[in-house]
Amino acid sequence: MTIIDPLAAPLFADVAGDIDMSFEFFPPKTEKMEETLWESVETLRPLGPRFVSVTYGAGGSTRERTHNTVARIARETAIPAAAHLTCVEATREEIDQVAHEYWAAGVRHIVALRGDPPRAGEKYRTHPGGYENAADLVAGLRRLHPFEISVAAYPECHPDSPNQAADLDNLKRKIDAGATRAITQFFFEPETFLRFRDDAAKAGIDAEIVPGIMPVMSFASVVRMAGMCGTQVPGWMERLFEGLDEHPAARQLVAATLAAELCRKLYAGGVRQFHFYTLNRAELSYAICHLLGVRPKVAALAAA
Repeated sequence: MTIIDPLAAPLFADVAGDIDMSFEFFPPKTEKMEETLWESVETLRPLGPRFVSVTYGAGGSTRERTHNTVARIARETAIPAAAHLTCVEATREEIDQVAHEYWAAGVRHIVALRGDPPRAGEKYRTHPGGYENAADLVAGLRRLHPFEISVAAYPECHPDSPNQAADLDNLKRKIDAGATRAITQFFFEPETFLRFRDDAAKAGIDAEIVPGIMPVMSFASVVRMAGMCGTQVPGWMERLFEGLDEHPAARQLVAATLAAELCRKLYAGGVRQFHFYTLNRAELSYAICHLLGVRPKVAALAAA
């Protein structure tokens, strides 16, 4: 029988709020989705994120919407805005032009990605005249402007990489090309990230590696996304979300609890930076940050 110390510190009492967080959004497709996005930005803004990023659809399918969303964040808020940019379906000149437009709009941070094939199931191919991969894109962006550049990292190995060593070599090439930091694909167990962080350090990667945290909005959607990017979904998660499809409020409580506990364990492992995949919904990420000790900042509340 397990003995629990009744005098032990309460859950999250040891988390001091001394963390940096960032949030990821995707460009809205409809007027209603745009309204939800901006409500989320307004909700999370007082927490003082160090940046928010906006994703870029497969094959550049959201290029204009991504640009408009990022430019508006840069124009109307004090939050540093980061734009995703991929190598897919575009020449170097076309990608360089997009980067120049971001710089002109006041955007100083790019999340540089190879990107996924525009059609599901296809093998990735470099576009004729395009950047070969993310490392090549980082080097290209470095030649254009002094951007802050984030890149992707895969704690459970990118599906296109033959093994973890090759994947770490690829990450090192991106950092060596001039990337500022790496943000990981989502994962669900703390050991996954902590082991990857140690392996990256052994591989000579000394840049900041930020864990990507995915609060579960829909378990079925997470399983689908995990299958596409090679993320393992633990069996215990299915058991915890079972029967909650018709109870969205209860599902949110479970999702926030699990993600916050993951962050608490990472915090205990020395992690002080977190990147939240919001799916354009603020409440889960806000609740998790609150449990981690983050409170609204007066300066952020007063920001334009």
